[in-house]
Amino acid sequence: MLSTIDDATLMKVATSLGEEEAVLLIENLKNVDEITDDEIANKTGIRLNSVRKILYKLYDHSLVSLRRTRDPKTGWFIFHWRLQPDQLEGFILSQKRRVLEKLTVRLDYEVNHDFYYCNTPGCRRVTFEEAVEAVFHCGVCGKALEHSDNDRLIVKLSEKVEQLRKELGE
Repeated sequence: MLSTIDDATLMKVATSLGEEEAVLLIENLKNVDEITDDEIANKTGIRLNSVRKILYKLYDHSLVSLRRTRDPKTGWFIFHWRLQPDQLEGFILSQKRRVLEKLTVRLDYEVNHDFYYCNTPGCRRVTFEEAVEAVFHCGVCGKALEHSDNDRLIVKLSEKVEQLRKELGE
């Protein structure tokens, strides 16, 4: 059904979207052509509400599809779910783009600001503007603020941004 690389990647994605319950759910989905949420709940022991929540999360990312039928006895809708592993690459690319966007914003912020820090665990770095307003004293502990070098962070962020750009072909 799925190659081992795709299977491992699918499980990582499932874990990120719904932890262990999503992995169990995916395991059941990948072994059948189509299955109902009720059948998944019965096979896995996961509460039906949780099964539906995870399925809708996977559906929002196009990793599963559904077919809706009506139960002739009750008139209620029955949802038949199917795994769409071919959509995995698109999902991963969109997640990488999102991460790239966030890292780029963070890199710009780090490059364009000067930071100060009191070197006390639990206190945060502040920008030059915030340090001036606080007369170069920490607003939490009251210690004097010292210039904080962020060159290593900028290098790491730049490397990660470049790596993601290469992976995305940008």
